[in-house]
Amino acid sequence: MWVLLAIAVVVVGFALRINSMLVVTAAGIVAGLIGGLSPVKILNAFGDGFAGSRSVTVFIVTLPVIGLIERYGLQHQARKLISKLKVLTTGRLLALYMLIRQGTAAVGLTSIGGYAQAVRPLIHPMAAGAAERKYGKLPEKMQEKIKGFAASADTVGVFFGEDIFVAIGSILLITGFVDTTYGLKLEAIDIAVWAIPTGICALLIHGSRLWLLDRTLDKMAAEADAEAEAEEVAR
Repeated sequence: MWVLLAIAVVVVGFALRINSMLVVTAAGIVAGLIGGLSPVKILNAFGDGFAGSRSVTVFIVTLPVIGLIERYGLQHQARKLISKLKVLTTGRLLALYMLIRQGTAAVGLTSIGGYAQAVRPLIHPMAAGAAERKYGKLPEKMQEKIKGFAASADTVGVFFGEDIFVAIGSILLITGFVDTTYGLKLEAIDIAVWAIPTGICALLIHGSRLWLLDRTLDKMAAEADAEAEAEEVAR
């Protein structure tokens, strides 16, 4: 039971906005110490996890690819494409991306999308291009707002979508931990089924926020115009 204090470490760390890597590392150390592991065994567990994870080397392939597609103007082409699709506003585009991201994650396709693969080279430029088509050159606040919502569409979509897939690592971790710690027989399919209502709520709540992003941008654009006019009058 005391091992669950590691969750409290995660909650407190994220609430204080401490670096996520440090928070997760500290939570792992706390869980290991409370669980009776020696510092050497904890260090071995971290080392085995790092060496056994292929994801730690993904950036070696990803970074050159991102550099090449930006070098040859993929972002520019994405902005140009979205400027022709007037139906797709910034909010609608991000809501659609979140729907696709969560749906693909729910069937185990978590590698489709992601910050490096999709958000930076495609989704964010397209969302910014839709806003520029409507408002012209964007103030820095609006650019940051769109950037943040583009990242959140990916994060929320994959986070609540992958829990619905029974073979994902997080569900296997939960079942393995509960079975070995409490001697229970927890089925992965049960956790996946119970994750469906949560996923639907996340889709409705954050999808609505993305859908209403256009109104927020309208308000921010109006405020920026008012500030520009005030500065002009003051001169």
